[in-house]
Amino acid sequence: MKESRALARKADVPPHRPGLPAIFDVVHRLRQPDGCPWDREQTHESLRPYLLEETYEVLEAIESGDDERLRDELGDLLLQVAMHAEIAHQEGRFDVAEVSEAAAAKMVARHPHVFGDDKVADAEEVLRNWEHRKIADARAAGRGHESVLDRVPRTLPALAWALNLQKRAARVGFDYEDARAAAGGVAEEARELAVADGSKEAFQEIGDLLFALVALARKLKVNPEDALRVAGGRFAARFAALEARVRDQGRELHQLAPEELLELWDTLA
Repeated sequence: MKESRALARKADVPPHRPGLPAIFDVVHRLRQPDGCPWDREQTHESLRPYLLEETYEVLEAIESGDDERLRDELGDLLLQVAMHAEIAHQEGRFDVAEVSEAAAAKMVARHPHVFGDDKVADAEEVLRNWEHRKIADARAAGRGHESVLDRVPRTLPALAWALNLQKRAARVGFDYEDARAAAGGVAEEARELAVADGSKEAFQEIGDLLFALVALARKLKVNPEDALRVAGGRFAARFAALEARVRDQGRELHQLAPEELLELWDTLA
């Protein structure tokens, strides 16, 4: 009886503090010798796919406009931060407090227009100043040979990588003057693709055209990754409607001639 009462009292006590520390307390407990075997086995490397997956799920939640879903997905992403910080702490390298303090110090240093006396005209000037400070920090740390593009992770999806390469270059002055000039770049790359000779040259020209389209999207303040995802969603929905229309006719897609498929497709616009 006494043991039952003790277990009951223990069950009433949350295994964590309230608020922000909650997830860090739970992860710490999971990683203990008597914690969860799966969580104890994880490393920075083994968690990489989960970090990427959770990031994409946050992006989907933002697209959905569902606050409850976004809250949950942000929590899952925070769990990944907690796991990485706890692994480093157990290895005696750093802990979550150091992660937070270093991030805060970096943001203060890079926002002198907020925490100091600097003045800026707009958000674009903030980004330019940020990039210049990163260059200065790299030089101070003996990394003056680094390119401003070296800080763009190659593990990003291709469109996001291209977009970030262009953003970094633009912050140090290498950019199209405006959207009209960027559109001219797209037209030029399209002309070169049209006369490409052989698959190898076509491969290169398609890459150049895509890169130019990313530049045009950026000048129009459109995220190309999001635009392509939405376009893919429209295509998927319209194609599903096409399949349904054909099924209603008692036929299968492969039974229709290409011209008939295109005609049906146009009716679904």
